[in-house]
Amino acid sequence: MSLLDRLKAGLSRTREALNTPVEDLVRGRRPLAQEDLDRIEEALLAADVGLPTVEEAMETLRARSGAIAGGGTGAMRAVLRDEVRRVLEAQAPAAPIATRPLVVFLVGVNGAGKTTTAGKLAQVWSQQGKSCLLCAADTFRAAAEAQLEVWAQRSGSGFHRGAPGADPSAVLTDALRAARARDTEVVLVDTAGRLHNKGNLMAELAKMARVAGREVEGAPHETWLVLDATVGSNGLNQAREFTKAAVVTGIVLTKLDGTAKGGVAVAIVRELGVPIRYVGVGESVEDLLPFDAAAFAESLVGGAA
Repeated sequence: MSLLDRLKAGLSRTREALNTPVEDLVRGRRPLAQEDLDRIEEALLAADVGLPTVEEAMETLRARSGAIAGGGTGAMRAVLRDEVRRVLEAQAPAAPIATRPLVVFLVGVNGAGKTTTAGKLAQVWSQQGKSCLLCAADTFRAAAEAQLEVWAQRSGSGFHRGAPGADPSAVLTDALRAARARDTEVVLVDTAGRLHNKGNLMAELAKMARVAGREVEGAPHETWLVLDATVGSNGLNQAREFTKAAVVTGIVLTKLDGTAKGGVAVAIVRELGVPIRYVGVGESVEDLLPFDAAAFAESLVGGAA
């Protein structure tokens, strides 16, 4: 399937939750009444699009309700689709980094999919001809290290781990020195899953950032927060706290195929101004998709009727 087809499939549950009221409301080809608008508002809020974006979308719908009703479901979807795309396109794409190696931290809470995301990114980038090294900086979970090593073998990437329970910053130091020695292009750092309210773990993350900067100029060049889309608005709460503790430069939104709350992507970008870099819509490597605002908006809301 094409990227758009995979994204549409992954967002089908959210899209269905939004489209049912859309289709019901415009069948009569009449200006939208307040109760009609209320149903749309409830559907958008249930998808965790976020209150500020919902309020703006509702203002647009009210102003154009007559034209929308006459245009059918396509007109309604077009208004919502344009509103979603407008929010998501507000963030500029990442600037290219000339430094070698490029150092990317993957952070987030336990269970969000950091290790799997690191492995998939390595495989995707290796297929593009980039040399990668996977650093197992989650020294608290042997299973995470073993999983990351399997991904490294699949992608032909380098792999570095420390002794069980080793200081994550020391493991990172050795990994970055090895990467420099091998002239590796990208180092992906799988950090320990941490609750955003655990001060000691957040302090450890800050220490790792300082260590990376000493070994490689400007590192970490990217810090991507991996969020589980199935938690909906709780993911926005996590993002708020992580942006206080680290310079988060991007979001990777996983498990979109398992939720009707895919609108949380809009809420995160709108409130925090942090762009989404990748989205996960399934288990395979091909299901980790580079983020495209227009494709996401169409997949979330639906195309023309």
